[in-house]
Amino acid sequence: NNNNNNNNNDYVSDRRSILRNVAIAGMGVTFSPLTTTPTSAIAASTTPGGKIQFGGEDIMSLKEHGTTSLPVQENLRYDVSRKLADRICCYNRHFAEFGGYFESTPFEETMRNLVSSNNGPVTFYDSVTGKPLFVAPINRSVEQFITESEVHGWPSFRDDEVVWDNVRVLRNSGETVSVDGTHLGHN
Repeated sequence: NNNNNNNNNDYVSDRRSILRNVAIAGMGVTFSPLTTTPTSAIAASTTPGGKIQFGGEDIMSLKEHGTTSLPVQENLRYDVSRKLADRICCYNRHFAEFGGYFESTPFEETMRNLVSSNNGPVTFYDSVTGKPLFVAPINRSVEQFITESEVHGWPSFRDDEVVWDNVRVLRNSGETVSVDGTHLGHN
């Protein structure tokens, strides 16, 4: 439907800068938290938005488990493959799962249900540490969030949805990572 395509383009082209939308490989974040709710202390420290935080390559230096100290948590949301998530998040700097992978999971239905039951945005956590990385959707509907993610092929977050205390963009490559070395994607 042509009208629908125009609306999709509005979401994608309505950017004030290249970093307004951070297209993220889904394994590092969206598919992140355990199916249980994080502790209130972690959830309370979730403050999205603010100024973009850049980081140095040292964040992604080799550690005990690739670029992270630990492997990806077990029992990830959305029925994603832990093995694939671990490879992408901890032993990878350049690639991701195939585009659209999240569409083969219950991601969309779960997002709609969570936004509805929360009466607001959903917090996305680091698949390794459990730290909050993104809160979405903010200043857009869940349908706009899902549509924009479908256009990019991965869950897509805007600047005002990023928890910059826990996320960095590497200046040289545009790679988006957690402060603990989890590969999240590129923008």
